[in-house]
Amino acid sequence: MVNCEVGKVVSSKYKNKHAEQIPAALKIWLYASGSLTRQLTDLAGGKFRVETLNEYFQRPNFADSQWMKMPAQHTSWVRDTYLYGCETQPWVKAKSIFPILSLQGRARLFQHIGQKPIGHFLFQRTRPACERRVVYLEEGWTRQSCYTWHGCKFIVQETFLPAFEYFIQQ
Repeated sequence: MVNCEVGKVVSSKYKNKHAEQIPAALKIWLYASGSLTRQLTDLAGGKFRVETLNEYFQRPNFADSQWMKMPAQHTSWVRDTYLYGCETQPWVKAKSIFPILSLQGRARLFQHIGQKPIGHFLFQRTRPACERRVVYLEEGWTRQSCYTWHGCKFIVQETFLPAFEYFIQQ
């Protein structure tokens, strides 16, 4: 694991893929620091939108609970979304995992943001601490970031979909 600001290769534990197999055009996106919301908006000429697919409560898996240093039996609030740029197909499938204990204080706003991007709030006047893993999942190359924002830990997972890979290779 590495710090998001450093942006070096991490591990690929979900499928037997190696960092050398990451398409060159996608590699910079997987290891970029800062707001993906802002980066996608810039790439899409100012166009960006979020489609919330699902919001639910769930216990985190063991690896995620360890990463966030939270007891595995604690419930998390989970938000699944698609992120769109300037095309009709989604570019990114995102999953955010907020332990209930983290949804206190300033972080409670994340549970009520609707169709707004998390990055808009996360990077507004702050630079949250971040650890990152890059993995290959069934849907594609994915970056998993564990943020610490105003004392709250949570995970944001962003899977870059085929439509995005096609767009950046054009």
